[in-house]
Amino acid sequence: QIDLPQEMQRAMAKQAEAERERRAKVIAAEGEFQASQRLSDAAKILSEQPSALTLRYLQTLREIATENNSTTIFPVPIDILKPFMTINEEEQKKKKKG
Repeated sequence: QIDLPQEMQRAMAKQAEAERERRAKVIAAEGEFQASQRLSDAAKILSEQPSALTLRYLQTLREIATENNSTTIFPVPIDILKPFMTINEEEQKKKKKG
């Protein structure tokens, strides 16, 4: 049996804890990266398929309506929002070119 000094034991424990924290941060960062990729993919699909955006909008309204809460919903037709979406698309194209 080997007896290690208390300071050495504490140093080893700190190192092990730091390694666990590092691994946890790496795993969390990988999860965030995967989530951002999925959101980006979803955004591309929704931008290419107007009907998909409408369906997602209706699903969101349904989810809000089925919850037992006092949320007030003011549904806005998606057509009203289209000019804002085209402005965003034009800005994205400008960024890609320049």
